[in-house]
Amino acid sequence: MILSKNSERDNLSCELFPQIEPFSTNFLSTKDGHRIYYEQCGNPSGVPVIVFHGGPGAGCNPNMRRYFDPNHYRIILFDQRGCGKSKPHASIINNTTWHLLDDIESIRKKLKIKRFFIFGGSWGSALALIYSQKFPNNVLGLVLRGLFTMTQSELDWFYSEGGASLFWPEKWKDFTDIIPPNERNNLIEAYRKRLFDKSKEVREKFAISWTIWENSLATIRSPEVPSNPPATYALAFSRIENHYFINKGFLGEDEQILANMHKLENIPGTIIQGRYDMVCPPVTAFRIHKAWQKSKLILKNFAGHAMTEPDITRALLKATEEFKDYI
Repeated sequence: MILSKNSERDNLSCELFPQIEPFSTNFLSTKDGHRIYYEQCGNPSGVPVIVFHGGPGAGCNPNMRRYFDPNHYRIILFDQRGCGKSKPHASIINNTTWHLLDDIESIRKKLKIKRFFIFGGSWGSALALIYSQKFPNNVLGLVLRGLFTMTQSELDWFYSEGGASLFWPEKWKDFTDIIPPNERNNLIEAYRKRLFDKSKEVREKFAISWTIWENSLATIRSPEVPSNPPATYALAFSRIENHYFINKGFLGEDEQILANMHKLENIPGTIIQGRYDMVCPPVTAFRIHKAWQKSKLILKNFAGHAMTEPDITRALLKATEEFKDYI
């Protein structure tokens, strides 16, 4: 296996596979007005792996192709509704977890894939588990990172006083100061009003603030003064994520994912979790691992949330290599 070097901040290097371009790109047109971008890379005859990106609303990026041996895997990336290259941009209309599952099934059938591996992190891990619980016979295995299960306690940790705010008080102050004091008891709702304001200036201001709060906490080496994300990206990320959080992921009960882990009893999985993940604390990964008989939990002691954390990247690469043995 020949790997290239990808320099990480602080002179830490993570070994990724070489940059590659898709051999196929396309759009899936849905009956309810969305066009879902998807692409294929690597070996057209290889073992299929589909990447479930985070957010919701973050979209895929070209580096995600580089976590897999392109000689072995048929690598499929897609942008979930409303984000990335999918259209309409930043739309929350007909945009729910169950719509996303329908899109995944449509892509799977269109590409004539019977079974596939799933690679997902953060919200992508939640979507991966929900999909696997509904369609267990379609899934060969899962590589998950920074586990999230859309529970109220997870949302409270990140968007209420007393969780992540205790570790990043200065960034919490920036995030909350632009909301009137009488609305700070429900920041998700307070931001929702402004993310969908009639004024473009207001929408962009609060979209950037929402995105900076999450991005600032994604790694254990966050810059003291984070750069502003592009407004176009921030709008999709913040509006779609907020929409899903307001609706609790469109799940029927708070612990739905955990309660249905028995449906994965025949599916192997590797869970990779940063010990200092401020976005998705390790307790979620631990609970899912204990309820999932065929899972392996790998805790990285000097890592946070992002897949670009050096120790997380190395663990993800190792996991995708190990899953070659399942075929």
